[in-house]
Amino acid sequence: MTLPTLLDGESFADVRATVRGNNPGMASDLADRIVSDAIAFVATAARFPTERLVPSRVVDEGWHALILHTRVYRKLCEGLGKFVHHYPERPDPGRFNQDVIDHTIMLIEEAGYTVHAELWRGPTDSLVAVAAKCQHSDDGGPIVVQPKPKPS
Repeated sequence: MTLPTLLDGESFADVRATVRGNNPGMASDLADRIVSDAIAFVATAARFPTERLVPSRVVDEGWHALILHTRVYRKLCEGLGKFVHHYPERPDPGRFNQDVIDHTIMLIEEAGYTVHAELWRGPTDSLVAVAAKCQHSDDGGPIVVQPKPKPS
C-alpha cells in the first residue's frame, strides 16, 4: 500500500490544513511531510503491532491532526485492519530514547515507506517547530493496537 491509497486527496488536504492551522506560518510542503510521516507511522504500527514504536514529537503533530479528523482516522485504521490508539505523554527530554526512534524509522522503511529524517530528531531539536505538547519517549505503552495480536 502506498500513502496515496491510504488517504484520499481531500482528506489529506484537510489533515494538512489542521497541521498548518495549529502551526501558523508553517509551509504547506512541511505540513505535507509531517502528515505523510504520520500516516506511515500509523500504518507501520498497525502492521507491526507487537513492536516498540514511537513517533517523534514533530510526527506526533501529524498524528494528532489525523485523530482530530475522526472519520478519516477511523477509515484509515479500518483500511489497515487495526485501530491504533494514542495515549499522550507530557514532553520530558530526559525520557527521550533515540534507539526507539531509530527502530521505528527502520520498521517504517521495512514497511515500504520513506521517512523525512528532519522530522525524526530529538525533542529539544528546534529545526522543525510544532505546537505538539506530547512526546512518546519509550516502549512503556503509549501505542496500543487493536485488535490485540494473539500470542504465538
